[in-house]
Amino acid sequence: MSKQKSLKLNFVMNSILTMSQFIFPLITFPYVSRILLPAGTGKVSFATSIVSYFTLFAQLGIPTYGIRACAKVRDDREELSKMVQELLIINLVMSALSYAVYFAAIYYVPRFRQDKELFLIIGLTVFFNAIGMEWLYKALEQYTYITVRSIIFKFIAIVAMFLMVHEQSDYVIYGGISILASSASNIFNFLHVHRYIDIKPTGHYNFKKHLNAIVIFFAMSCATTIYTHLDTVMLGFIRTDADVGYYNAAVKIKTILVSIVTSLGVVLLPRASYYVEHSMMDEFYRITKKAINFVFLIATPMMIYFMLFAKEGVFFLSGDAYAGAIIPMQVIMPTLLFIGLTNIMGIQMLVPLGKEKVVLYSEIAGMIVDIILNALLIPKMASTGAAIGTLAAEIAVFIVQYVALRGIIKEAYRQVHYVAIGSSVLAGGVLAVLIKRMQWGSFMTLCASAIVFFGVYFLILTIAKESLVIEIENQLLGRIIKKK
Repeated sequence: MSKQKSLKLNFVMNSILTMSQFIFPLITFPYVSRILLPAGTGKVSFATSIVSYFTLFAQLGIPTYGIRACAKVRDDREELSKMVQELLIINLVMSALSYAVYFAAIYYVPRFRQDKELFLIIGLTVFFNAIGMEWLYKALEQYTYITVRSIIFKFIAIVAMFLMVHEQSDYVIYGGISILASSASNIFNFLHVHRYIDIKPTGHYNFKKHLNAIVIFFAMSCATTIYTHLDTVMLGFIRTDADVGYYNAAVKIKTILVSIVTSLGVVLLPRASYYVEHSMMDEFYRITKKAINFVFLIATPMMIYFMLFAKEGVFFLSGDAYAGAIIPMQVIMPTLLFIGLTNIMGIQMLVPLGKEKVVLYSEIAGMIVDIILNALLIPKMASTGAAIGTLAAEIAVFIVQYVALRGIIKEAYRQVHYVAIGSSVLAGGVLAVLIKRMQWGSFMTLCASAIVFFGVYFLILTIAKESLVIEIENQLLGRIIKKK
């Protein structure tokens, strides 16, 4: 019973942590974007994307591998201590090498040198991630500690943001506060690690046993990180800071929406792995079908709504200065659907089925497509070109994964109620656009149109007796009745 409670608590805490990761920018970005303007937010976004590559190299796949490796020996303090020390040493050595290249780049690359202070501050991410050993705390399922610590630092960062960022030139301060919110809490991890492992060096280290697994995880992380940050990096080199700022505004909104679309995949992953492990393939396919249907039901209306109301969404979140983000946002919105589907096919299906290499190949395909299109389109189309590259990359990832699973996934796609979803979206969209014509201002228009659009959408699906919608509504109604 206590184990079950612990699992439930971990799930709740992990959900709260995930929510905080997009609520924080939702609170701060509307303020910051109006103060720093596109050029300021673009500078920080560009520097963050550059540092992500150096962080990737420094960590070398350990964040994922470390969770699995430490979980296996978590009940043996001596073995756990040795494991953590081995991985920490590898991490620190790679961090030192990463910093050597990073400092050289700041000195020799003019684009980096012109914002040296910002790059030095953002670069602290490498150090904080190295000493933080977040993978150890996740392996030990210390989700309550991780969540509480993270939220405290995010709250401090929010207060600091409003107190210290007042002028366009404060983008360096904004960069520092962003690091405080995301990584500085790792200092507490380092200070508290003695509770779980012995600090005294154990000696007789065996680094070789980790290398093969680390390299595989590193390759997967590489492919993902390269193509997810490539747009911002290439924009920063080829175009202006303002163009990066426009693109960043569009991506911020997309990121918030993606977390909603992929939420079910996170919940279902452990269960999918369990079904495969115990050869319960009928149950595995059943939840897969449900998950794909969920993605279509949730992603489609959000995609269409924010394509229709991109202007209002951008102006509300970022301000009138970000008009250049409207078209990129409209272009990038379909990625909600493709990311949602590849999250199900990749994480929930291919990984439990032992086909991690297919996920890697799909990410490499996405990376290649993104590089080619960015190189061709960014010089002429700026942030819109970057958005097209991102959309095409996600489509490429989808195609590779779909082809690999086509024998078992076709039935799931056939069962999606495309006509019902399309009709509901059309009806909601027509009524919402009528509200748009009233010109009430961004906030009022968004509120009123969203209520009408999504209200009509789910009402029609309820009338049409869409099975998953009815199931969710019955569960919610059951909980309300229980509380009463």
